[in-house]
This record gives sequence, structure tokens and C-alpha cells, in this order.
Amino acid sequence: MPQRIRLIQFLQVCSFLILLVLAPQFFAQAQPKPAAKQGASFSLLETTISDIHRAYRSGSLTSEQLVNAYLERIKTYDQSTKLNSIIIINPDAITTARALDAEFKKTGKLRPLHGIPVIVKDNYNTKGLQTTGGSIALKGFAPTEDAYQVKKLREAGAIILAKSNMAEWAFTPMHSQSSILGETLNPYNLAYVPAGSSGGTAAAVAANFGAVGLGSDTGNSIRGPSSHNALVGLRTSLGLVSRYGIIPLYSRNDVGGPMCRTMEDAVRLLDLTAGYDPKDPITKNSQGKVPKTYMPFLRKDGLKGARIGVMRQLSDKNVHPEIKQLFGKALADMARAGAEIIDVTIPEFDSLRANQSCAEFRTDIENYLQTFVKRDTLKTLEDIIRIGGYSDIVRDRLTYQQTHSGRARHPEIPCGDPFTDPLRIAYRNGVEAEMNRLKVDALVYPTWNYPPALVGDAKGYKGDNSQVVAPATGQPAFTVPMGYTTGDLPAGIQFLGRIFDEPTLIRLAYAYEQATHHRMPPKRFGVIGN
Repeated sequence: MPQRIRLIQFLQVCSFLILLVLAPQFFAQAQPKPAAKQGASFSLLETTISDIHRAYRSGSLTSEQLVNAYLERIKTYDQSTKLNSIIIINPDAITTARALDAEFKKTGKLRPLHGIPVIVKDNYNTKGLQTTGGSIALKGFAPTEDAYQVKKLREAGAIILAKSNMAEWAFTPMHSQSSILGETLNPYNLAYVPAGSSGGTAAAVAANFGAVGLGSDTGNSIRGPSSHNALVGLRTSLGLVSRYGIIPLYSRNDVGGPMCRTMEDAVRLLDLTAGYDPKDPITKNSQGKVPKTYMPFLRKDGLKGARIGVMRQLSDKNVHPEIKQLFGKALADMARAGAEIIDVTIPEFDSLRANQSCAEFRTDIENYLQTFVKRDTLKTLEDIIRIGGYSDIVRDRLTYQQTHSGRARHPEIPCGDPFTDPLRIAYRNGVEAEMNRLKVDALVYPTWNYPPALVGDAKGYKGDNSQVVAPATGQPAFTVPMGYTTGDLPAGIQFLGRIFDEPTLIRLAYAYEQATHHRMPPKRFGVIGN
């Protein structure tokens, strides 16, 4: 019996020793693991509206986390690299994000742009947030209402994250330098320009400082910066989207619209902004021409059976060898995707495009100042000049506008409405007549025939094709990434369509984008900490 007792005691001691060894592991496994940090696994780089909304629905991301992540990127990269793309951060962005998170938690529904952070060019009125047009003349001006497009995006749930730098008064397509912030650089290569005037939006969206962006285009200013920064840029038909609340340059040409990393995101913005706005009478021309949604035209097979016209008058003259090579490859890529490539030469092209320019900045800007700014000390062009602070280029443009108005040649033909101007109608009809004769769906050419210029090299500004057709004819023109030249410098291809035929351009441009996938983020602006 004593022997049995000793055996039991021995077994108890062994059990106790085993328990001492295993207990920590057992209890560690039994303890609940800390919840994974929301948003920690979400990849911010190159994310799309669809990606963000999937993350919201899965519960892995909130609007507040996304806004904070973008703000951290801006804080980390924008000034330290001297990229200089952001003029001002919206101090209400986080508060707005929290409200949108609460709304989604309550309703379980996401609005079309719910919690999507937007970079807005600083010539769009933003309620309560400084809007300067890149000029110190407007420093401190905070509009009491949003521009039409900003209003539409906010209603759809977008968050205005920041205002972006721009060429002062949008005067130059060469660069994006303001008297508010200085000069914006190209994130793909900081020695080069991002083009103008929407270079701040382009650089910020390209560097993933926001999900999508808004720019404006009078002659080049959406398409040029988008091309220089590997973005999609949509200059829509004149009259399709309201310009109300955008500081004007020349209202006969001005268009505002998306600058995004993908065609799909750009079309999502267009869906919300296209259509009639009584505050911009020119949009009456869009009535009956806007589909319920443009999304069905995003077709990967959109080039199959398409007839693509190559506008040789733009693609074959004064073109850099690397751009020529990229453009040739783009045509081959479209052919492989099922398109027929056709050479197009517009008859009497030089005479049609002549005498289209009208100097009307004074009228447009003074109307804006009196309508929105309402300062006794800032009513006229002379007031802007008196305040000063501008570059030599801007000074020359301002003083020129003091003494010039209307057409430089044929002043007897008034500028007036671009939809009744006989010279503009003749130009548009001439281009579209040849498109119709050859039965082509769109015309294509390099957005720029040369790579971006070095900062400070005015002579390097060459090959801007965006100025030539769309601004005067009112036709839509979209740019899509086409590849890269030496120095990691992006290039774009431009699709020009018939007026109000955005559906065709969306189909073609999206199919080309999906067949090539040229868009890549700038190497210097990767994941924070890498």
C-alpha cells in the first residue's frame, strides 16, 4: 500500500511539472488575439474608387483611415521633395470622413463617391476653403458656395481633401507656377515640369496624394499635365459640363473635368457632372445628348472593329524620335486589339484653324470678381496688376489683356457664343466631315510630340498638340498613358471625337488602356517607409 501511495504522489508531481511547462502556451492560445488594425492591409498606391468601396463594405477600411493615410503621404512627400503640388489642406476633411463613416454604419449604403478623397485645382470655388487661381491677389478668398462640379461631387459623398497648385490664372501650359506656392515639379523626374496649368492636380494624383482629381482645360491644361504624369485626362465636349464657379481664362474654350489614374474613375466623375446647369448657359447645348450613365461604354473589347484615324498633320510633324516610336507601338497595339488604322488628312486644315483665338480675359475675370469675390479693392484687371506678385510670363499676359480684346485678325467677326461663331462652326464641320467621309470613330495623335521640358527651359516647350483642335472646335479629346521616354518621363496618346460623342471616346480609350496598362506610379513616391 505505501508503495502505491508513493506511485500516486510521483504521478501527481509529474503532472504538476508538465502543467508548469505547458500552461503558458495553453493560456497564450486561449487568450483572444488583438483585432487587426483596420486599414493596415489596404494598399493605398494606385487604388481606385471601386477598390476603396470594396474595402469599406468589407469593414477593412474607413473613410477616416483613408483620409489620414493620404494626409500622411502629403506630409511625408510633398514639401520634403519640393514637389509643391498642394496649396492648402481642407481642415474639415477628417470631420467629413467621420460623418460619412457614421452615415454608412447607419444606412449600410455607399453613395457614388462615398468617402473618396478628391484633389481640386485651385481655380474651382470651394465653399469656405481658400480659392486663389494661383494668385496672391485672391489670397484669403473663401467662396460662399461650391463650383458646380465640386457641389456635385460632394453630394455624391466625395471628400474635398486639398486644393492643388496651378499656373497663375491658368495662363501657361508650360509649367505650373503660382505666386501662392511657387513651382510644381514632375513626380516622375523632379528635374522636369508637370506641364500646366493643372500641374498641381496631375502631380498630386500621380503621386497618390488623393484618389482622383479635378482640373480645367482652356487649351491644354487637363490633357498636357495628364500626359506628363501618366494619367487619364478628359477634356469633354464644350457645353457638356458646367464651368460655373471655376475662375475663367477664356470662357469660349474653358472646360473642367477629371484627371485620374484610370479611365473608370474618370468616367465615374463624368457621370456625376455631365448635363445642363442653368448657371452655365452653354450647357443647354448638351440637352438630350447625355446618357443616363456612361459606365456601359467601358468595354475591354471596344477597339474590336473600330476605325481609328491617325491625324498625320499632328503626329508626323516636329516629333521627338522616342515619342514617334511610342506612338507607332500604340497604333500597333490598337490594331492587335481589333482596330483598323486609317491615315487622315483634314482638307484646308491650316485655314480652318486660323483666327480662332479671342482675347477676352478682362471680360471673364472681371465678371468673376464681381460675381464671387466682391472686394472693393479687387474689381478690375488693373487691380490685379496693381497688387503684383506675378511672374514675368503672367505680367506680360496681364498687360497684353489690358489693350487687346476680340480677334487679333478679322475683328469684325465677334467672338460671341462658340456655338454660333461661323469660324468655329466651319472648323468643327471641316474636321468632322472628313471623319464622316472616312467613317472613322476617332482621330488619334500624341498628346505632346516631345517629352516634358526641364524646369526653367522655356525652349524645351515643344510639341503641344492639345491646343490645336479641341479648344476651338469644342470637340471632346481624352488623353491616356502611352508609355515612357528616357528618364522615366511619361507620354500620352490623345483620342479626338465628334462633339458630344463621349460614349465612343470612352469605349476606345478604355479598350486601349486595358490592352496596354502603361500607367505606373512614380518610383520616388512609393509606400511610406520603403
